[in-house]
Amino acid sequence: MANANVIQEKQQVVSEVAAKLRESASTIVADYRGLNVAQVTELRKRLREAGVDFQVLKNTLVRRATAEAELSELDSALTGPTAIAFSKDDVVAAAKILSEFAKKNEALKVKGGVVEGRVVDVDQIKDLANLPSREGLLSMLLSVLQAPIRNFALAVKAVSEKQEGGAQA
Repeated sequence: MANANVIQEKQQVVSEVAAKLRESASTIVADYRGLNVAQVTELRKRLREAGVDFQVLKNTLVRRATAEAELSELDSALTGPTAIAFSKDDVVAAAKILSEFAKKNEALKVKGGVVEGRVVDVDQIKDLANLPSREGLLSMLLSVLQAPIRNFALAVKAVSEKQEGGAQA
Protein backbone atom coordinates (compact mmCIF):
# COMPACT_ATOMS: atom_id res chain seq x y z
CA MET A 1 0.00 0.00 0.00
CA ALA A 2 2.66 2.52 1.01
CA ASN A 3 4.83 1.43 -1.92
CA ALA A 4 2.02 2.22 -4.39
CA ASN A 5 1.64 5.69 -2.85
CA VAL A 6 5.37 6.37 -3.18
CA ILE A 7 5.34 5.27 -6.83
CA GLN A 8 2.32 7.46 -7.50
CA GLU A 9 4.01 10.47 -5.85
CA LYS A 10 7.15 9.93 -7.94
CA GLN A 11 5.10 9.65 -11.13
CA GLN A 12 3.38 12.90 -10.23
CA VAL A 13 6.76 14.64 -9.70
CA VAL A 14 8.00 13.31 -13.05
CA SER A 15 4.87 14.61 -14.80
CA GLU A 16 5.18 18.03 -13.13
CA VAL A 17 8.87 18.36 -14.03
CA ALA A 18 8.19 17.25 -17.63
CA ALA A 19 5.43 19.88 -17.88
CA LYS A 20 7.77 22.57 -16.51
CA LEU A 21 10.49 21.54 -18.98
CA ARG A 22 8.04 21.92 -21.86
CA GLU A 23 6.40 25.14 -20.64
CA SER A 24 9.43 27.07 -19.38
CA ALA A 25 11.08 29.72 -21.53
CA SER A 26 14.36 28.62 -19.97
CA THR A 27 15.48 25.90 -17.57
CA ILE A 28 18.95 25.99 -15.98
CA VAL A 29 20.56 22.99 -14.29
CA ALA A 30 23.14 23.75 -11.58
CA ASP A 31 25.28 21.97 -9.00
CA TYR A 32 24.76 23.67 -5.64
CA ARG A 33 27.17 21.44 -3.66
CA GLY A 34 29.22 23.57 -1.27
CA LEU A 35 26.69 26.37 -0.77
CA ASN A 36 25.63 26.93 2.82
CA VAL A 37 22.02 27.42 3.90
CA ALA A 38 22.30 31.22 3.92
CA GLN A 39 23.68 31.26 0.36
CA VAL A 40 20.96 28.91 -0.93
CA THR A 41 18.32 31.05 0.80
CA GLU A 42 19.71 34.22 -0.80
CA LEU A 43 19.78 32.52 -4.22
CA ARG A 44 16.20 31.28 -3.84
CA LYS A 45 15.08 34.77 -2.82
CA ARG A 46 16.65 36.40 -5.89
CA LEU A 47 15.17 33.78 -8.20
CA ARG A 48 11.72 34.02 -6.59
CA GLU A 49 11.75 37.82 -7.03
CA ALA A 50 12.41 37.28 -10.75
CA GLY A 51 9.56 34.77 -11.04
CA VAL A 52 11.87 31.76 -11.33
CA ASP A 53 10.98 28.43 -9.68
CA PHE A 54 14.09 26.81 -8.10
CA GLN A 55 13.94 23.16 -7.02
CA VAL A 56 16.34 20.49 -5.83
CA LEU A 57 15.36 17.25 -7.55
CA LYS A 58 16.59 13.68 -7.80
CA ASN A 59 18.44 13.03 -11.03
CA THR A 60 16.60 9.77 -11.70
CA LEU A 61 13.24 11.56 -11.58
CA VAL A 62 14.51 14.39 -13.78
CA ARG A 63 15.89 11.87 -16.32
CA ARG A 64 12.42 10.30 -16.55
CA ALA A 65 10.94 13.77 -17.01
CA THR A 66 13.45 14.66 -19.75
CA ALA A 67 12.53 11.44 -21.56
CA GLU A 68 8.84 12.32 -21.25
CA ALA A 69 9.53 15.88 -22.51
CA GLU A 70 11.80 14.56 -25.31
CA LEU A 71 14.83 16.43 -23.95
CA SER A 72 17.08 13.47 -23.18
CA GLU A 73 20.20 15.41 -24.31
CA LEU A 74 19.96 17.22 -20.97
CA ASP A 75 20.71 13.95 -19.11
CA SER A 76 24.48 14.51 -19.41
CA ALA A 77 24.11 17.53 -17.06
CA LEU A 78 22.23 15.46 -14.47
CA THR A 79 25.13 14.27 -12.32
CA GLY A 80 25.76 14.97 -8.66
CA PRO A 81 23.47 17.17 -6.58
CA THR A 82 21.15 18.96 -8.99
CA ALA A 83 19.07 22.07 -8.62
CA ILE A 84 16.93 23.30 -11.48
CA ALA A 85 15.67 26.82 -12.13
CA PHE A 86 12.50 27.02 -14.26
CA SER A 87 11.76 30.44 -15.76
CA LYS A 88 8.32 30.47 -17.32
CA ASP A 89 8.26 33.98 -18.80
CA ASP A 90 11.73 35.56 -18.98
CA VAL A 91 14.33 33.61 -20.98
CA VAL A 92 17.24 35.60 -19.54
CA ALA A 93 16.30 35.91 -15.84
CA ALA A 94 17.40 32.50 -14.52
CA ALA A 95 20.64 32.49 -16.54
CA LYS A 96 21.53 36.00 -15.43
CA ILE A 97 20.83 35.43 -11.72
CA LEU A 98 22.58 32.04 -11.57
CA SER A 99 25.62 33.30 -13.52
CA GLU A 100 25.98 36.40 -11.33
CA PHE A 101 25.59 34.30 -8.18
CA ALA A 102 28.16 31.76 -9.46
CA LYS A 103 30.71 34.57 -9.98
CA LYS A 104 30.45 35.52 -6.30
CA ASN A 105 30.03 31.94 -5.00
CA GLU A 106 32.35 29.52 -6.76
CA ALA A 107 30.55 26.55 -5.20
CA LEU A 108 27.59 27.06 -7.57
CA LYS A 109 28.26 25.50 -10.98
CA VAL A 110 25.92 25.92 -13.92
CA LYS A 111 25.85 22.60 -15.82
CA GLY A 112 23.48 23.14 -18.74
CA GLY A 113 19.89 23.83 -19.55
CA VAL A 114 17.04 24.19 -21.99
CA VAL A 115 16.20 27.45 -23.73
CA GLU A 116 12.93 27.61 -25.64
CA GLY A 117 12.81 23.84 -26.10
CA ARG A 118 16.47 23.45 -27.15
CA VAL A 119 19.16 21.90 -24.94
CA VAL A 120 22.09 24.30 -24.43
CA ASP A 121 25.52 24.02 -22.83
CA VAL A 122 27.23 26.17 -20.20
CA ASP A 123 28.78 28.58 -22.74
CA GLN A 124 25.42 29.28 -24.33
CA ILE A 125 23.94 29.95 -20.89
CA LYS A 126 26.77 32.42 -20.17
CA ASP A 127 26.05 34.16 -23.48
CA LEU A 128 22.38 34.31 -22.56
CA ALA A 129 23.25 35.75 -19.13
CA ASN A 130 25.19 38.57 -20.82
CA LEU A 131 22.10 39.71 -22.74
CA PRO A 132 20.13 42.62 -21.34
CA SER A 133 16.92 41.80 -19.50
CA ARG A 134 13.59 41.84 -21.32
CA GLU A 135 12.92 45.35 -20.02
CA GLY A 136 16.38 46.47 -21.18
CA LEU A 137 15.79 45.06 -24.66
CA LEU A 138 12.37 46.74 -24.86
CA SER A 139 13.93 50.02 -23.78
CA MET A 140 16.58 49.72 -26.50
CA LEU A 141 13.92 48.93 -29.10
CA LEU A 142 11.81 51.90 -28.02
CA SER A 143 14.86 54.16 -28.24
CA VAL A 144 15.61 52.94 -31.77
CA LEU A 145 11.98 53.43 -32.81
CA GLN A 146 11.85 56.95 -31.36
CA ALA A 147 15.08 58.16 -33.00
CA PRO A 148 13.67 58.86 -36.51
CA ILE A 149 10.63 60.67 -35.06
CA ARG A 150 12.86 62.73 -32.76
CA ASN A 151 15.21 63.63 -35.64
CA PHE A 152 12.26 64.60 -37.87
CA ALA A 153 10.82 66.81 -35.12
CA LEU A 154 14.20 68.53 -34.65
CA ALA A 155 14.49 69.12 -38.42
CA VAL A 156 10.97 70.62 -38.61
CA LYS A 157 11.78 72.85 -35.64
CA ALA A 158 15.05 74.01 -37.25
CA VAL A 159 13.29 74.81 -40.54
CA SER A 160 10.55 76.66 -38.65
CA GLU A 161 13.10 78.72 -36.69
CA LYS A 162 15.03 79.51 -39.87
CA GLN A 163 11.86 80.71 -41.61
CA GLU A 164 10.91 82.83 -38.62
CA GLY A 165 14.41 84.32 -38.58
CA GLY A 166 14.19 85.11 -42.33
CA ALA A 167 10.74 86.70 -41.98
CA GLN A 168 11.94 89.09 -39.25
CA ALA A 169 14.95 90.33 -41.24
